[in-house]
Amino acid sequence: MTSTRTPARPSGAPAGPAAVRLGGQLAAARPHLRAALCLAPALVVLVAGFQRRWMSDDGHIYVRTVRQILAGNGPVFNAGERAESSTGTLWQWLLVLAGLPGADVASAAVYGGLLLTAAGFALAAWGAVRLHGGGGGGARPHSGGGGRLLLPLGALVPLALPPVWDFATSGLETGLATCWIGGAWLLLVARPRSLATAFVIGLGPLVRPDLALVSAVFLGAQWLIARPSRRATLAGAATAGALPVAYEIFRVGYYGHLMPLPGVTKEASRSLWGRGLHYLGDFAGPYLLWVPAVLVVAAVVPAVLPLVLPAGRATSAGASGGTLVPVLAPVLAGALCWAYVIKVGGDFMHARMFLPGLFLMVLPVFLVPATRAWTAAVVGVGVWAVVCAAVLRIGYEGRIGPGGIADERGVYVRQNAAAHPVHHTFGGFRENAAYAREVRAAGRDGGSALFLSRTRVATASPSVTGFYATLGLNGTVVPLDGAALDPIGLAYPLAAHSQRIAHARVGHDKWLPDEWLFADRGRGVPPAEMDSARVAAARRALNCGALAELRSATRAPLTAGRFLHNVAGALERTSFRFPNDPVRAERELCGVEAP
Repeated sequence: MTSTRTPARPSGAPAGPAAVRLGGQLAAARPHLRAALCLAPALVVLVAGFQRRWMSDDGHIYVRTVRQILAGNGPVFNAGERAESSTGTLWQWLLVLAGLPGADVASAAVYGGLLLTAAGFALAAWGAVRLHGGGGGGARPHSGGGGRLLLPLGALVPLALPPVWDFATSGLETGLATCWIGGAWLLLVARPRSLATAFVIGLGPLVRPDLALVSAVFLGAQWLIARPSRRATLAGAATAGALPVAYEIFRVGYYGHLMPLPGVTKEASRSLWGRGLHYLGDFAGPYLLWVPAVLVVAAVVPAVLPLVLPAGRATSAGASGGTLVPVLAPVLAGALCWAYVIKVGGDFMHARMFLPGLFLMVLPVFLVPATRAWTAAVVGVGVWAVVCAAVLRIGYEGRIGPGGIADERGVYVRQNAAAHPVHHTFGGFRENAAYAREVRAAGRDGGSALFLSRTRVATASPSVTGFYATLGLNGTVVPLDGAALDPIGLAYPLAAHSQRIAHARVGHDKWLPDEWLFADRGRGVPPAEMDSARVAAARRALNCGALAELRSATRAPLTAGRFLHNVAGALERTSFRFPNDPVRAERELCGVEAP
């Protein structure tokens, strides 16, 4: 019997016409496949974020500052007091640009944040293509990527997490941070010898002050990859630091502080490790984050070891550095970001502060080559991602949970009785709605009024002064020529410099008593429920020592002399704290002896 099997083509023989055509078609399609890979994660997060679009109260804090700038009052929350309430400097000024042609600033913050989040995912995917597919400016193809098909691995982790969907909007700087991280890493992989890369990497402190950690790691990585001359190193450092240093000089002279005011009120230099670990558990526990972590590490180790010890011998720094540095840099930067968040005690918004670090740590495996080991990891993480996106949730949806950590989006959806709250009405929260009506009515009447937590009294100001903990709401309803103040101190220097209250809710552990506000802004006799002796002590303390200097630094006319004086005293002023108790404060600041 004769065989009908086609004879095997001898090794080295030319391929047949069909094989050649197929190879050509695959080669022609490869750029389109890579473009689709870059866009797919971006499209997923765009859809998920849009479905959960909303505006946080803290997002409205940015909005008021932007409105003040557009009104010609400068980058302040309240006209006449130089307080920097915006943590994300670059985000604030991008919103100013959006507001110049007359766009609604709140809507620009929501939808601009969503677009920047999607752009960050696309840039991260592009960086992974350059890293694993070759063509990077200083990096060799990782794991033999070459022209292989790439699969999403690390991208699945943030895409499956509800907090990522929530903070794709929210009006905060999170979308800008995602875009900057993705773009900076892409440039590190693709153009490590460019001064433009150094400039972009150096923007971290302006995106968020704590992202200076990422800038430092990425700049170090850029140097290790490029190994520039001394002259080129100095040029890179000058390029990276030019804008952040220039703005810091402006900050200390204009505001008189080394950091934005929220950094002062939240005590950004403190150590609250126990509370921070609880914040980590609140994020990692409900979503079983250990599952994708184990699967990714199990696939990473055999892929990275050959780069470190090929054929049993360690490579030279030059041989391995080009590949390992862009792989390890974002992981180290992300770990440092998480360590800092844990150190300062976390945050009151569920998961929010861990999202930049998570995004950083998955960048090297955002997309991976379709090898057997990587494919197994993709399948495992994919199963987890489906389960996480479908059913894994925190146990306090729509509420404030254990330790004061809140499902922030859920809280504002419930309080506004709206699925997508952008302009807050607080239709589901009577107390805030009633406060908003009273303050708006006073503003329309043109009369002067000081709204304490539960009392309306006379004020020394010709306009409305509101003292309310929900600062975004307060800034929305108080006219721009009035003063929207908060007892926490996010936009009120007096409250920001008060001493921290032990065991209070994270992010809300400053609370300035009403007597201080009446002493600072009130007029006439204090209301009956207020201790007049404490008000008198507060008034005297306001004119003594460092407290008097703080008021001058933020309220005195900004002459050249005042600017230089603010610069010289910025360090001491930023670290200054005074007791909440007016009587104690008077004793310490004015040297009054106890009776």
